[in-house]
Amino acid sequence: MTPNAATRQRLAFMSRIVDKEVRLLLDTRRRLFTPDMNAQRLQALESDPVLADRIEAFVSRFWRLQDTVGDKLLPLTLAALGEKVGPFADNLDRAERLGWIASSDAWFAMRALRNQMVHEYVEDPQLLWQAIVAGSQFTDDLVRAALALIDEGRRRGWLDANPPGPAV
Repeated sequence: MTPNAATRQRLAFMSRIVDKEVRLLLDTRRRLFTPDMNAQRLQALESDPVLADRIEAFVSRFWRLQDTVGDKLLPLTLAALGEKVGPFADNLDRAERLGWIASSDAWFAMRALRNQMVHEYVEDPQLLWQAIVAGSQFTDDLVRAALALIDEGRRRGWLDANPPGPAV
């Protein structure tokens, strides 16, 4: 199936947005996880506005990329393929079968982790540390999924073959 011009334009737009979000998330992760970053540094979070900003940026960008990929780019790509777009869980299962994501269960774990990062931010530095470390580890899977969807569009000729992309 070949998507119409409006769908191809929307795919191109969403792919550019996802590409930008990937680059920003990876850059924020690099700046947050410096060699001296550890759970003890989070004890001083309220008195270290630079660290607080980096954590806020990481959590926000992690969250945004999940939403953009899962709620926008994935259904749009499925529709462009002529697939039935269904509830979020069904779309994830289809993405897993197509090899775009490693596991729909892992995606739901990322979503739960995202919520934990937000809620633990205020109360418990140790739990926040565990959550952001897990988020950092999930980032690679999230980025791979994002790039797999963009690559699908390129492979099918719906997107430019060689736009600038993130270095992963």
